[in-house]
Amino acid sequence: MSIATLTIDDKQVSVAVETTVLEAAHEVGIKIPTLCHLKGVDDVGACRLCLVEVEGIPKLLSACTTTVREDWVVHTESERLRNYRKMTVELLFAERNHVCAACVANGHCELQTMAYSLGIDHVRFDYCYPKWGMDMSHPLFGMDHNRCILCTRCVRTCWHIEGAGTKNVAGRGGDSHIITDMNEDWGDSATCTSCGKCVQACPTGALFQIGVTAGEMERDPSRLNDIVTARRKKEWNV
Repeated sequence: MSIATLTIDDKQVSVAVETTVLEAAHEVGIKIPTLCHLKGVDDVGACRLCLVEVEGIPKLLSACTTTVREDWVVHTESERLRNYRKMTVELLFAERNHVCAACVANGHCELQTMAYSLGIDHVRFDYCYPKWGMDMSHPLFGMDHNRCILCTRCVRTCWHIEGAGTKNVAGRGGDSHIITDMNEDWGDSATCTSCGKCVQACPTGALFQIGVTAGEMERDPSRLNDIVTARRKKEWNV
């Protein structure tokens, strides 16, 4: 196994060459902000919050999809990166209709927590106010497109962990949205197993259990990685 030694925020780390910068940073206790990253599924670099600077490379690189290189010097915190991250989160709020006070995930929302951590108290961009609806056709779960940030965690969980392939993305640009099967009502899906893994994966209030009210939707996405690890090692805790 080939090993690469690099420096991340003045901390030296040696890891396998197939390790991502995000994983390498975690090895030395450095937390890089993410919204689309979820242990147990492949990374796609959708949210762009994990962008880092590498000395000698002019462009910013996504830590979750970039593998390490020998002698790299990586910076995960700078004024440039903080400004990029604040702008990204503000754009996420402006793109959809995030009314936190009336959201089932209020107080348990990763987007909301990210905004707090970046010191965002207002959005500098015009709100789009798109006319997105809700899908309440499923007997157990609901989908509110107004809260979706298109991180695709639900899609990747459905495909890579449950193996059902029920969720996907349709449309382009501002019209992009999560669909069920061939863009049918969730309750009419012939492939959905009603496992609820997509709901556990969702970082916002876009996917939720029917019956919960504002502030009640708590999740534990780490359980999804436990499933993947158990399958790989063939070790199950009964």
